[in-house]
Amino acid sequence: MRRTQPNLQPLPSEITPPDRYCNRREVITALAAVGAVGAGLARDASAAQLKYARNARFSLKEAPNSFEDITTYNNFYEFGTDKADPAQKSGKFKPQPWSVAITGECAKPGTYTLEDILKPHALEERIYRLRCVEAWSMVIPWVGFPLGALLQRFEPNSKAKYVAFKTVMRPSEMPGQRFPVLDWPYVEGLRIDEAMHPLALLAVGLYGQTLPNQNGAPLRLVVPWKYGFKGIKSIVEIRFTERQPPTAWNISAPHEYGFFANVNPSVDHPRWSQAQERRIGGSLFASKQATLPFNGYAEQVAALYSGLDLRKFY
Repeated sequence: MRRTQPNLQPLPSEITPPDRYCNRREVITALAAVGAVGAGLARDASAAQLKYARNARFSLKEAPNSFEDITTYNNFYEFGTDKADPAQKSGKFKPQPWSVAITGECAKPGTYTLEDILKPHALEERIYRLRCVEAWSMVIPWVGFPLGALLQRFEPNSKAKYVAFKTVMRPSEMPGQRFPVLDWPYVEGLRIDEAMHPLALLAVGLYGQTLPNQNGAPLRLVVPWKYGFKGIKSIVEIRFTERQPPTAWNISAPHEYGFFANVNPSVDHPRWSQAQERRIGGSLFASKQATLPFNGYAEQVAALYSGLDLRKFY
C-alpha cells in the first residue's frame, strides 16, 4: 500500500532543464522534423502559463514524466486509436471559447462558461500517477482544482447518487469521431461519493501551462485510483443523476470494462494481465513494476468500497 508522500518533489523547472522547458518551440520543431509530433503538439508553444500552488498533501514523491512523454503518447480516441494520433491530429481542435452544461438533480443547473467554472477556484498542482488499462503508466504534474468543490456550487439534491460527464462532439475537428470505434460522444460517470473525494481533480493544465489539445483541453477529469479511461476529456456536460449512468467503454465492451474501473492488479483484463505495468519513458527492455491496488492510493480510497466485491464490480 503506497502512502501519499510529503512535498519532497523538485519544482517543474528542476525536473525538466530550464533551457529545454523554456525553449519548447525549438524542441517541438525538432521533433516534428523527424515525424515525432504533429500539429496538435505545436499548440503548446503558445499555451498560457497558469498561476498555481503545489498541493504537497496530494503530490507523489516520484519525478514526473517529461512533457514530451505526456503529450506524445496518449489515449484520446476522438483523434484516433494510435497513441501518436492525438498529438498529430488535434491541431484543428478549438478549445476556446468553452462552456459546460450543468444538468440533472441539482438546485443550480445552467450553462457556464469556462471562466465561470474557473473563477472561484484557486488552481493547484498535484503530481499523480496515471495507470492505463493497457498496462502502462506515467506520473503527471496536473494543474487543476478539486472536482467536489465545483459540484458543491450547484447544490446537488438528495436524488443525486451519481455524476455523469460528456465529451464534446465535433467530428469536423475530431477525426476519430467520424468512425464508429465507440458510441460517440464519449460518456463517463462516478458515484457521487467518488466524485466528492478530495483526490478527484478537474485538470486545466499540466507542467504549469494550459492543457494541450491531445491531453483533454480545456477541461478534463483525473481520478488517480482508477484506470485512465475514467478520465474523460474536453468535458461539455456534467449531470447529476439518481441512477448509474452509462459509460463509453462499458457500452462498447461490458465484459471487459466495468463502471468502477478501480486499478486492481488481482483482476486481469480478459486479454492481458493487470498485475504489472511499464512506465512510459523508460527503456523498452526495463523490467516492469508491480501494479499497486487502487494505483497506490488504497489508503485514501479503499474505504469507499467497503463491502463491495471488486472482482464482480470491476
